[in-house]
Amino acid sequence: MKKAKRKDAKIINLFIKEKLETKKIMLKSFQHKKKVWWEKMIDKITESLTCKIRKKMPEIDDERAEVINFGLQILIGEIPKIFIMLFLAYILGVFKLTLLTFLILLPYKGASGGFHLKTHIGCIVSTTAFYCGIAILAKNIVLTDITKYIMIGIVGLFGVIMIKLYAPADTEDVPIISKKVRKQKMILSYIFFILGLIISAVVPSNIISNIIIFGYFVQTCMITRIAYKLTNNKYGYEVYGNATN
Repeated sequence: MKKAKRKDAKIINLFIKEKLETKKIMLKSFQHKKKVWWEKMIDKITESLTCKIRKKMPEIDDERAEVINFGLQILIGEIPKIFIMLFLAYILGVFKLTLLTFLILLPYKGASGGFHLKTHIGCIVSTTAFYCGIAILAKNIVLTDITKYIMIGIVGLFGVIMIKLYAPADTEDVPIISKKVRKQKMILSYIFFILGLIISAVVPSNIISNIIIFGYFVQTCMITRIAYKLTNNKYGYEVYGNATN
């Protein structure tokens, strides 16, 4: 029992060390960037939530509080982008389909990573274009069974190679500096990718099949070195090196 507790404590401490190291790199990267009004508002919200958590859990020290605040910033920071994307999807008449596309592609996208545009507007536009674009394609394109299986084979071969070369594709702003975490995310990328393609091959719904095929292809393109060069991005692990093991 004591050994298990010591092991859990060691894992937690390693997790905190990893997140603090990542946060230091992110803060250094963001020093020259001026925050917009909603980012300042998010900072205030996360600081308030962190303070409330610490009041209820006094055992949380300053380092753990930083990790909690850091996680809340990332989580809450995504909410405005998702709302804007869904609002635009509603205007385009593909709200439900875009939401479905978002939920289907999220696991693979989250594990494999990809480039980020430098401006907030660019980030919102690219996110909206990705999910709404895939939804519109899935709705309007009908593939024959033979064509579908050929495309699954092409996307599958392309994805397996690109995942091996580039996943997880991090950035300078959000680097993945742990070798262990990188390996875990690569394995998850393979699992979600292969499982998704199997589902696309057997699912009777043409729309769901199209979402997976087109979505996985575009997402895989987004982790490649060519995509990073075209969008003026750099892989975080190449810039900072693997700081932890």
